[in-house]
Amino acid sequence: MRFTDFFIRHKTTTTLLMGAIAGFGALSYAFLPVSNLPEVEYPTIRVSAALPGANPDTMATTVATPLESEFSTIPGIENMTSSSEAGETHITLHFNLDRSVDAAAQDVQAAISRTAGALPQNMPSPPSYSKVNPADDPILWLEMSSKTMALDDFARYANQVFAKRLSMVSGVSQVEVYGPEQPAIRVEVDPDRLASYGVDLEEVRSALSTNSANLPAGALYGSNKDYSLQTDSQLATAAAYSQLIVTYRDGSPLRLNQIAHVINSSDNDKRAFWINGRRSIILAVRKQPGTNTVEVAESLKAVIRSLRDSMPPGVTFGNVSDNADIVRDSIAEVNHTLILTIALVVLVIYLFLGSISATLIAAATIPVSLLGSFIVMRLLHYSVDMFSMMAITLSVGFIVDDAIVMIENIVRHREMGKTGMQAAVDGASEIGFTIVSMTVSLVAVFLPIIFLNGVLGRLLREFAVTISVSILLSAVAALTLTPMLCSRFPGSRQQTPNWLQKHSEKVYGLLETAYQRSLAWVLRHQRATIAASLAMTAMTAFLFVVMPKSFMPEVNVPNFSGTLEASQDNSFDRMIAYGNEVNRILARIPWMESNLSGVVSQNSGWFWVNLKNDRHRPNVKILLAALQKQLDAIPGLNVYLKQGDYVTLGEDEGRSQYSVALEAPDAEELYRWAPRLKAKLQSLPELVNVSSDLQMSAPRVNVDIRRDLAMSLHIDPEKIANTLYDAYGNRQAAAITVASERYYVIMEVAKQYQRDPESLGSLYIRSDTGRLVPLSAVTTLSQTVAPLTVNHVGQFPAVTFQFDLKPGVSLDAATAIVRRAAEETGMPATMTFTFQGMAAQFQSARRGLGLLLVIAVLVIYLVLGMLYESFLHPITILSGLPPAAIGALLTLLLFGQDLNLYSFLGIILLIGIVKKNAIMIVDFALDAERTGRMAPEEAVYQGCLQRFRPIMMTTMAALLGALPIALGSGMGGEVRRPLGIAVAGGLLVSQSLTLYLTPVVYLWLQCLPWRRRDKGMDTRQSLDQVWDVTISG
Repeated sequence: MRFTDFFIRHKTTTTLLMGAIAGFGALSYAFLPVSNLPEVEYPTIRVSAALPGANPDTMATTVATPLESEFSTIPGIENMTSSSEAGETHITLHFNLDRSVDAAAQDVQAAISRTAGALPQNMPSPPSYSKVNPADDPILWLEMSSKTMALDDFARYANQVFAKRLSMVSGVSQVEVYGPEQPAIRVEVDPDRLASYGVDLEEVRSALSTNSANLPAGALYGSNKDYSLQTDSQLATAAAYSQLIVTYRDGSPLRLNQIAHVINSSDNDKRAFWINGRRSIILAVRKQPGTNTVEVAESLKAVIRSLRDSMPPGVTFGNVSDNADIVRDSIAEVNHTLILTIALVVLVIYLFLGSISATLIAAATIPVSLLGSFIVMRLLHYSVDMFSMMAITLSVGFIVDDAIVMIENIVRHREMGKTGMQAAVDGASEIGFTIVSMTVSLVAVFLPIIFLNGVLGRLLREFAVTISVSILLSAVAALTLTPMLCSRFPGSRQQTPNWLQKHSEKVYGLLETAYQRSLAWVLRHQRATIAASLAMTAMTAFLFVVMPKSFMPEVNVPNFSGTLEASQDNSFDRMIAYGNEVNRILARIPWMESNLSGVVSQNSGWFWVNLKNDRHRPNVKILLAALQKQLDAIPGLNVYLKQGDYVTLGEDEGRSQYSVALEAPDAEELYRWAPRLKAKLQSLPELVNVSSDLQMSAPRVNVDIRRDLAMSLHIDPEKIANTLYDAYGNRQAAAITVASERYYVIMEVAKQYQRDPESLGSLYIRSDTGRLVPLSAVTTLSQTVAPLTVNHVGQFPAVTFQFDLKPGVSLDAATAIVRRAAEETGMPATMTFTFQGMAAQFQSARRGLGLLLVIAVLVIYLVLGMLYESFLHPITILSGLPPAAIGALLTLLLFGQDLNLYSFLGIILLIGIVKKNAIMIVDFALDAERTGRMAPEEAVYQGCLQRFRPIMMTTMAALLGALPIALGSGMGGEVRRPLGIAVAGGLLVSQSLTLYLTPVVYLWLQCLPWRRRDKGMDTRQSLDQVWDVTISG
C-alpha cells in the first residue's frame, strides 16, 4: 500500500504526527467535563399554579383542565401529567428529545398567557413555569440549623442570601430550598373576640389590604430644586401590623393585636424537614448541563467556606451529601480498570510475540488511539463518564489487534531473511487490506447505535462514537506507526528466550499442533459441522427468547429512600409525630452517615438516607429487609423503601421502582375500576410493595347554604364563601414589597379554631343591614369523603400504580404478568393501561435493541459484501456469530445475569470481535486462491494455520481486556459486569468453535452449483491430501 510506504520511509513525519495526536489528546482530556452519565437533556417543563384554600377537585377543574387544554396544542409534547392537591396544581410537560427546551418554554409561556382569562380571577399570581431535567440529581445537599434561633427567623437568610449566593457560582443551574419557602406574616384571628367586638372577618381583611399600599406618590418641581415623594403607606413587619387599627368601637381604636395574634412565619406552614432528626432547612444544588460535576462541587464548597463568617449568630450549616463523591469513585474505578486492562493486554502481546521490542511497538498504538479519542470527545462536547470511559477501556482489547496482526506479519517476513525495511513494506502491503476490512467492518457494528433515537440513543451514542474513534485511530496507527517502528527496530523473537517465553511457546506449540490435527478432522466431517452450526443458530434464537430480560442492573449504591403514607384522614400534627418516630428508627442504623427527611402534607412524607462506604456494611437490600420489619411495626403508617438509583433516566418513580398508569375519560368509572386492579396486582406473587396514588377517602365537610333564609337576612352566597376563605383558606390579604423581595400577609383563624367542623359555629357574617349573623344560622354541615389528590395523564383522569419485583423476577416477565392481570379484570375498552417511567423505557428499549441487533448484522453484511465484492463471503465471516451469542447468553445465565442494556452491548461487541477472526482466515484464503497458488481447500486450511497465532493473540487481548470489567469491582461494578461477562463468555465459546466453523462454511459456499470450480481435484480428494500431510507432519 502506497499509503503505508510513505509513513514507513518518513519516520520523522510519522513520529511527529502520532506525537501530536497523543499530545493534543492529553490536553483535551484536561478540559473534558466529568460526570456520572452522558449529558442528556430531557426537554421538560414544570408548570405550577396556586389558589390557596381551593380543594383538589376545584384545582383540577378550574386550573389544571384549562391549562392542559391549551398546552395540548403545543407541538412536540410527548407526555403531559398533572397532580392537583389542596391549593396547588403541578403540570409536567415532557417534550421530544429533539425539541429545544428554550423554544418549548416560549410556547408554554404563550399558552399560559392565552389561558389567563379562563383561570380563577382570585389566583394570587399567574401560573409559573421552570425548565427542569428530571434525570439530573442534585450534586450537593446542604443543611442549615440553629439551636438558639427559631426556624422561621433564619429562613429568610437561607432563601434570600445563602441560596442566591450559591446560585451565582459558575456551573450551578438551580438551588432548591426545602423548609419555610417564603417568609410571610400570619394574622391568626380569634373569632370569639371578633364576635365580642362586633367585627367580622371581612373588616379585618379590608384593614390589612388598605394599610399595605405601595403606590407612587409623585414629585415636586421647584424653581431651584426637585423633590421626590415617598410615603410610609406600607407596613412591613409583624410588630407594625399588630398595632394596626381595624375599626373604632365606642370611640376607641380596635387594634389588630386585640383580636388576632400576628407572627412572622412562612407562606406554607404545613411542611417540615429534618437532618438527622433535627429540624433544619435543606438546600439542594443542581448543576448546569455540560459542566464538570467535580469542579462545580469544589467551587461550591469554596463559596460556602467564604460565607461562614457572615452567617447569623447561632446558625450552623454543613455538607449533608456530595454526589460528586459517587462520580469520583466511579471514574476512579473505571480508571483502575483501564490501567489493569492495558497491563493484561501488553502481557498477552509479550507472551505471544516473545519480543520486548515487538511488544513495545504494539503498545505504542495504545496512547495514540486512546488519547486521540479525547480530541473527538472534546469537539463533540462529550464528558468523562461511565459510558465514555467504558468505551475507552473496552477499546484497549481492540486497538492492539491491528498492530498485532501487522507486527506478526512483518515478523514472519523478517524471519524469511528480509531486511527490516523490506519486511515492513512487504508485510504492510500484504496485510493492509485485511486491517482495513477488520476496522471498517468493526466500526460498522456501531453505526446503528450512532443513529439510534430516543433516550437510549442519546446514552449509547457517546459510547459508540468513542469506541469507533479509538478503533479508527488504532487502524491509522497500525498502518503508519507500527510498520515504521518495525522497520527500524528488530521485531523478531529473541534468540535466547527466557523461562516465561519458553513455557509460553511450548504451550502455544501444543495448542497449534492440536488445532492442526483437529481442523483436518473437522474438514473431513463437514456435514456434521454444518448441522451443528444450524443447531447453534436455533439454540441462539431460543436463548434470546427465554433469557430473563431487564433494563438496568441493580447497583449496591450507598443510599436509599423511603416514602411515608398515613391514612387520608390523618392530621399534619400526627404526621409530624410519625416523622419523628421514623427518624428515631433510622438513627439506630450503624452505617448511617446522614438522613434527610420531610413531611409535605397531612398524610405523606419522605426520607433519604446516605450510608457510609464501609466494607463491613451489608448489601443495601439486606439492610432494607431488616429495616422494613421495624418500620412496619409503626401502627397507622405505611413505609415504602427503595434502593437508590445509580443510573437515572427520567423522573423518580416515587415509592417503588416501576409504575403503570390507568387512564379513562370518565373519572367515576376510573375510580370504580382502580381499586379492583390494585387488588389484582397485590395478589400477584411476583410483585411486592404494590400501591397507588388513588386517595379518595379524605374527610370533607360540605357547607350547604340555606339560600332562602340567607337571602331573607340579606346575606348572599359570595359573602359566605369569602368568610370561609378568610378563615380557612390561607388567604393572602395583602402583599409586602421590600427592596427586591415580595411576600404576603396571610389571614386565617387561630389554630384552635381549625381543628374540627364544630369550629365553624364561631364564625359570623355581616349582612347588608349591618347585623352580624352566625354562619350556623344560614348553613348546614355534612361530612363526606373526597379526593386528596386528582391526577391527570394526557388531560384524562388517571391513577398510577407502583410496584417492585420479587427477587428473581425479571422485568420482562413482570411486565407481561401485569399486562395480563389488567386484561383479566375485564375493564372497559375506554380505559387505557400504559407503563410509565423505567418500565416504559424498558418496553421501548426491548423493541429498539432487538431491531438494533438485526440492523447491525445487516450493516456488517453490506460493508463486507462491498469490501469483498461478494454476496457469499460475508456469510462465511458472519457464521461465527451464533456460537459467540450462545457463549454470551449461557455465561450470563451461569452468573445469574439478565439480558439487559449492558449485556446487549457486550453481544454487539462480540459481533465485531468474532468476525475479525474470520476476516483474517477468509482474506488469506482468497488471496491464495486469486494468485492461483492453492485450491480453496488448501487455501482455507493454510489460512487457519497461518492466522492461528494472530487470532489467538487478538482474542486473548480482547478477553483479558473484558476480564477486569467482568469482575465488576468498586462503585458501579454491577453495571459494567454484564457487559464484561457477555464478552468473556462469548469469546471463550466462539474461539473454540469458529476456528472450525469458518473454514467449513467457506468450503460449503465454494461448493454451491454456481460457485463450483474445476481445480483438477474434488473436495474429498483435497481434504484427504490435507489430512495425510497433517498426519505425516
